[in-house]
Amino acid sequence: MEKKNKQEEKFAVIEISGAQLQVFEGKKYEVDYIKGEKGDEVEIDKVLLVEDGKNTHIGKPYVEKAKVKAKIDSQKKGEKIKGLVYKAKARYRKNYGHRSKITRLLIEKISV
Repeated sequence: MEKKNKQEEKFAVIEISGAQLQVFEGKKYEVDYIKGEKGDEVEIDKVLLVEDGKNTHIGKPYVEKAKVKAKIDSQKKGEKIKGLVYKAKARYRKNYGHRSKITRLLIEKISV
């Protein structure tokens, strides 16, 4: 398999789940939970920037007619976040934990 140069590789910067993410075709990314089942198609139209190796398209704020097609690879829970509430001299201690839901996306196609 022939490796592509960094300059020839197509990528996009998208806005998803309240965060900006640089994505490449054929790679997997973990984002905050998106509704859907494994195998569902997701179309993201909030594209901030597209680089295809020759041209760079910058949006104001989004690139018109640009879309990123992705497929839901899996739905899972993230790492556990542990916390502690403590009040000195009052004998009050409370532990808590939280696990956020995470969606893994496979980026299939970036189009302008």
